[in-house]
Amino acid sequence: MVPRAGEPDPRIRSFVQPARVVWTSGAGVADPEALLAGGSVGTVEGPAAPPRVCTLTPAADCDAPALLLDFGCELHGGIRIDAPGGPVQRPLRVRVRFGESASEAMGGPNQDHTVHDLEIGVPWMGHQEIGNTGFRFVRIDLLEAEAPLRLSGVRAIFLRRDLPYIGSFECNDELLNRIWRTGAYTVHLNMQDFLWDGIKRDRLVWMGDMHPETRVVSTVFGGVDVVPRSMEYVRDRTPLPGWMNGISSYSLWWIICHLDWYRYTGDLETLRAQADYLAPLVDQIAALVAEDGQEALSGVRFLEWPTSRDPLAIDAGLQALTALALEAGASLCRLVGSYETAARAEDAARRAFAVRRPATPSKQANALLVMAGMADAVETNRSILAVDPDRGVSTFYGYYILEARAMAGDFAGCLELIRSFWGGMLAMGATTFWEDFNLDWTEGAAGISDLVPPGMKDIHGDFGDFCYQGLRHSLCHGWAAGPTAWLTEYVLGLAPADPGFATLSVRPNLGGLEWARGSIPTPMGVVRVEHRIDADGQLRTDLDLPPGMRVA
Repeated sequence: MVPRAGEPDPRIRSFVQPARVVWTSGAGVADPEALLAGGSVGTVEGPAAPPRVCTLTPAADCDAPALLLDFGCELHGGIRIDAPGGPVQRPLRVRVRFGESASEAMGGPNQDHTVHDLEIGVPWMGHQEIGNTGFRFVRIDLLEAEAPLRLSGVRAIFLRRDLPYIGSFECNDELLNRIWRTGAYTVHLNMQDFLWDGIKRDRLVWMGDMHPETRVVSTVFGGVDVVPRSMEYVRDRTPLPGWMNGISSYSLWWIICHLDWYRYTGDLETLRAQADYLAPLVDQIAALVAEDGQEALSGVRFLEWPTSRDPLAIDAGLQALTALALEAGASLCRLVGSYETAARAEDAARRAFAVRRPATPSKQANALLVMAGMADAVETNRSILAVDPDRGVSTFYGYYILEARAMAGDFAGCLELIRSFWGGMLAMGATTFWEDFNLDWTEGAAGISDLVPPGMKDIHGDFGDFCYQGLRHSLCHGWAAGPTAWLTEYVLGLAPADPGFATLSVRPNLGGLEWARGSIPTPMGVVRVEHRIDADGQLRTDLDLPPGMRVA
């Protein structure tokens, strides 16, 4: 009998060879470089066996044999261990530790959202697959006291969606190019069955955290169904009057994400499917705006972790976010025919926009105020956002700081912030962007790629805050990828002027760059552009448009 097929997995899998052997425990590990060979893997003794194997041999007078492998970049999935046979005809016990950093794989990885540290039996002649997490490093320890283990291969099983990178970005600054690609890859790894927050920890749909990811998906991959699928997943698990993920601002972001998705895709069908939930949610938010315009959102009052101990920042940020969400909700309600709700939302938004909460030095909150038109962009940039620019920034709301500084026309300052802050993660060995980061952490700290020398701090294990202290800190978090979307929208200057790119906005800002070129996916086809400063200092633009697309 053939079992009934369930929902197909939208992901594919492939094998990745380790890039290097970082460490071994000593004399008990023979020829570990055999695992880097990358040839075919055999499981049968005799002529068909691979020419080289790595052997882990226990001995009474030395440490248990172990090795640490580096797969070269962050991956999502697990590993396959191949054993071609040995002198003991039974499974041999090993301990396997996954890590996003070398220090995590060498230590005690957190075990909450998925299992990173476990013991298994490796078949005498065959292979064993294990693990489902985010990782770059794998440590394997032989737990047998007498029997040796022969390994013909340890390969990563790379699990992800098979998606072309339609959007692109390139300029004369290779660091910015790396940052754009790293952000795109970070979000790609989090596009699993749903759009996750992180592939090691927070393998969940957090609605507010999705907003920068949604912008990156639109910029790089186009209208992939993982975005509406994830928004509907959270909607269906949040009956009103509840707040998505228990956080009021995350329901506000749900509205804003839907408006963004409609702008980039023109998908009115998906939007209409939200009407029965959208209108009551917008009414619920409007009812929490007092006559004087001050919001009184219930539930958990939260923007993001680094501002969570600052009540003034939360109040100011939520005031701006409420006004923006009501404005977006009014637009969406008109599109789906909920005209009375749209009118109530417009009235509440008008009152909310007029309120000025007590001042806060928070860059994140002030960025939202600028985006809402509730603070002067140029003055806020001069007095707050551009002051000590690398500090007071977070990986999530750093995107909105870039947005606000762009509204002030400070494009060169934005590029410098991207280079120093996001480039600072790359300098510490990052291949994906992290849940949080602080440049102060880097002083006297070793990066993630190697073992921590004596006397140095561990950038992964010794830092972090809130829910991401030490090795629990996620080093692949989609909310940190904002510069990828920002570089496309503000440097290349590409954005929809009308839903679905029926009309294209082209407003480049090179910010001191000599040239920049790239592409963006649209429902009408791929837009390609190249901007260059000529010998006379004038900006020249070459634009390749799909048929039927207009330029604003």
